[in-house]
Amino acid sequence: MKKIYLAPSILSCDLLKLEEQVRLVAENGADFIHVDIMDGHFVPNLTFGPNMVKALRRITDIPLDVHLMIERPDDYLQAYIEAGAYILTVHQEACTHLHRTVQRIHQLGAKAGVSLNPATSLRTVEEILPDLDLLLIMTVNPGFGGQAFIPGGVDKVKRARKMIEAVGKEDFLLEVDGGINEETAGPISAAGANVLVAGNAIFNQPDIVQAMHNIHAAARSYQTVQA
Repeated sequence: MKKIYLAPSILSCDLLKLEEQVRLVAENGADFIHVDIMDGHFVPNLTFGPNMVKALRRITDIPLDVHLMIERPDDYLQAYIEAGAYILTVHQEACTHLHRTVQRIHQLGAKAGVSLNPATSLRTVEEILPDLDLLLIMTVNPGFGGQAFIPGGVDKVKRARKMIEAVGKEDFLLEVDGGINEETAGPISAAGANVLVAGNAIFNQPDIVQAMHNIHAAARSYQTVQA
C-alpha cells in the first residue's frame, strides 16, 4: 500500500488558537500544513499572505504546503518561498505561461505543484506533468471551506494517477482538496490520491486528534479492502 499523507488546512482552524492547533496536528501525525492563499479575485474569498506563512514556519517544522488561489501568481512566488513554503502550488487557470512559472518555483528552491479546478481538464497539465512534484485536484469549487465533495472527482483522480504512472515519477504527490472526511477519504485514496487535505473534518471536530486518526484510518482501510 502507498503511504497516505495528511495535510490539515488552516483555513478551518480557530485563528485565536492558531499556534495551539497547528502544534497539535503537527505532533499527532500531520505530514504537511496546508495553507490556502486567496486574493478575493481568483476566488471569492480573502485569506492569508506571506506573513502567515512566516508565522507558521516559526511554529512548526512540518513542511508548509502553500496553495496560491490568486491572480498573477508569478508576482508572489519569491515572497511565499522566502516566507517558508516547502511546496508552492499555483492554478493552471491563473498561469499564462505555466512551464515558466513551474521553472521559477524550482529555481527559488521549492517543490512545484499545479492545481486544477473541478471543470478543468487533466489534458491541460499533461505536458507539464514531468516537471511537477505535485498535482492538486480540487473536488470542490475553490474559495470556501466546508463545501460538499463533488463525486466526479474520484474518476478524475483515477485518470490523473494513470497519467502520473505513465510519466514514471514514483515520488509524485497526487493531492486532493475539498470535502475530504471519513466518508470520502477511502474512495479518493483508493483512486490514487496520496495527499489528503482536510479542514472542517479536522479543525471543526470536538477531538482534532481523533478526527485526524479517523480520516487516515478510513483511507488505509479502504486501500486494504480494494487490494
